[in-house]
Amino acid sequence: MTICATEGAAAPTRPHRATLTIAADGSYAARLARHDDAAGSWFPERWTLGGPEPYAVPLQGTQPEEPDSALLPLADGRVLIARRVADRFAVSLLYPAGPGTGELLLGAVEAPELTLLPPAPDGTRGYALAPAADRTTLWLLHGGAGGPERVAEIPGRCSGGAWLDRAGRLLALDREWAGRTKAVTVDLERGGETGPLLQITEDSNDRLLLADPDSGLLLVRSDAPGQDRIGWGVLGSHLPVRFPECLYPAGATVTPFAMQPRQMLAPESCAVAFRVDGAHGTWLGVWRPSVRQLRQFPAPRGWLTGAGLWTAGGELLLPHTTTAEPCGVARLRMALPPVTPEPAARRERAAEPEPERRPVGPLRAVVPERAVRAAAPERPARTVEPPQAAWTVEPARAAVPVAAAPARRPWQLVGPLLPVRQPPAGVRTWTRVGVPPGAPAAVRVALPAEVPPRADAEAATGAEGDAGAGPVGGPDAAPNAAPDAAPYAAPEVVHGGGIVPDGAEIDNRSTSSAQPPGAEPEPRRSAEHPPLCRPVPLQQAPLAAR
Repeated sequence: MTICATEGAAAPTRPHRATLTIAADGSYAARLARHDDAAGSWFPERWTLGGPEPYAVPLQGTQPEEPDSALLPLADGRVLIARRVADRFAVSLLYPAGPGTGELLLGAVEAPELTLLPPAPDGTRGYALAPAADRTTLWLLHGGAGGPERVAEIPGRCSGGAWLDRAGRLLALDREWAGRTKAVTVDLERGGETGPLLQITEDSNDRLLLADPDSGLLLVRSDAPGQDRIGWGVLGSHLPVRFPECLYPAGATVTPFAMQPRQMLAPESCAVAFRVDGAHGTWLGVWRPSVRQLRQFPAPRGWLTGAGLWTAGGELLLPHTTTAEPCGVARLRMALPPVTPEPAARRERAAEPEPERRPVGPLRAVVPERAVRAAAPERPARTVEPPQAAWTVEPARAAVPVAAAPARRPWQLVGPLLPVRQPPAGVRTWTRVGVPPGAPAAVRVALPAEVPPRADAEAATGAEGDAGAGPVGGPDAAPNAAPDAAPYAAPEVVHGGGIVPDGAEIDNRSTSSAQPPGAEPEPRRSAEHPPLCRPVPLQQAPLAAR
């Protein structure tokens, strides 16, 4: 958003420089320039700002222009001009046509006074105000069906003008009514319906200076603090208007002329350029709400005072003209710290008035009911691998050759053979294996001598010997035997038998063979074991004697 200020022609210390108006999209600009002849006549001049280098094209006609002629650049490169002719204003379009200037007459507006509004956001329409004593007429000069069209009549005398949206529907004006000046909105799609925009107090004069449609930042001038001061607010917010002290410097006056666009919903980060006028001249000021400080810079030489344009990237363009450079643009880029917008909910809570606090009764000491235990330290959180990394397939790696297994040594008996003691005839002997205390005892079954030892038991014993478990035996067992293997006890002596490796032991630390166990012979008949009776079916069993 741009606004242009006119430097008075009667300034004794500086030459007169006319207003430069910049188009809505920043592609073109227009101003009234003066010839270097003795008469010093005026002529329209169009600046092209959208190219790599700025340049100016004169749009002079057959006769010189009056100094009160108003110019409005459009986005298509044409320039709208309003000239006073007797009691009316003639409206035309100027454009370059070969070596000369083309002119298209649009019509005339009968009014004692006509003021052009800032360029519409779409860049193709041009509006003007025709104020009178008790009402103001809003005119559409270009962009309608034909020539100038009357849009609406607004009660009161209106001035200023700022667009509140990018569609060009809402227009803000300063209306003087009943001895007070208040900012109002005009809805162009509803036939010029008006509504209040700014009213700090009922008796204050509240004017709108600048508005940014993207961020909603508003700059106002009001005498509500007691004297005219510049403040800022946000369009649609319930927060009050704030008047920073930095925008009221001693011995100088500040006037805003450009706002940084495209700061969506971030009014605190929107930069504003000011023209600062003091006793020693005019210079530049830059401010934004989050910084709360007016940074001051020297103005470029030949600056068209009060004209400038912010880019979305934070670069300030200042057009200037000198004898050596009749059409130039100074670029000022300031490194402003990034700003995190304050949440709207927090801002609303900060603006709410604090409730009144009243005593509710005498204060009493509070005794804790029980001691408070210290909270246990929290366990460190375990790092969780993200799903993408968890499902990442590693590249194939070369296979590592597996070393060949060492050759198995033939099974050999470890330890001396002990004689076998003869038990009573026909008695099956059960021998416990010595195990560590607390471990379940294994049971060894000594079979008769006629039952040969099973091959699976031998293989298991041999395999265990190959694994380095140590010799099997009693007191002569190797001291470096595996600690987790239970030592085998020396087998008891059984008459007529031999050493039988037991494959059915519960915890023998060996691998059982897949062969079925051998059949167990019938026990021998002796006095201790009565003869077994052959089972008889129930139908053939004799009845018991009573």
